[in-house]
Amino acid sequence: MTVKSSKSKKTEIIDGLTIKYHANGETIWSKGKIINGLGEGYWEWYRLDGTIKRSGYFNNGEPVGVWTTYDASGEVYKVTHK
Repeated sequence: MTVKSSKSKKTEIIDGLTIKYHANGETIWSKGKIINGLGEGYWEWYRLDGTIKRSGYFNNGEPVGVWTTYDASGEVYKVTHK
């Protein structure tokens, strides 16, 4: 299933994961589960070059637990607890 959002980012739902793409329509911007319109469980965000930028968990749309920020080479830069 492919959906165009109001911000014109291409969005797909594959195996229960919502995958949003950068404006180029090819590179993944984020992926994770949405339940009842809210983020749920583990999510990841990516840079335009495809390297991971951030990851963390949602519970009913609220950030919880460990959130990790990665540097431009994909190495852990910072870890925070929500």
